[in-house]
Amino acid sequence: MTTYFNSGDQQSAPDSGAGTSVLERPEVKEETQRSDNGDADRYAHYVSKDRIAESRMTGRPVVALCGKIWVPKRDPSQYPVCPDCKRIYEEMFR
Repeated sequence: MTTYFNSGDQQSAPDSGAGTSVLERPEVKEETQRSDNGDADRYAHYVSKDRIAESRMTGRPVVALCGKIWVPKRDPSQYPVCPDCKRIYEEMFR
């Protein structure tokens, strides 16, 4: 099969007319804040069991009812319950 291009045809010339260009963006690394100044170490926070299980598998941080963000690694039964989490949890069921 032979294809003929007309030199006046704008669509046949690869360097002319509208085309696709690549936008380059600087690479930005998002750093999740994994420290909450040790507050997660002083209290046991309320988090969904599903989220805890997911965090153990992926290593991603969880968000407690009070808004604390951390990667759970310790046994929560060894710590008192976070007062803010407890208050929010109780308000949810009033």
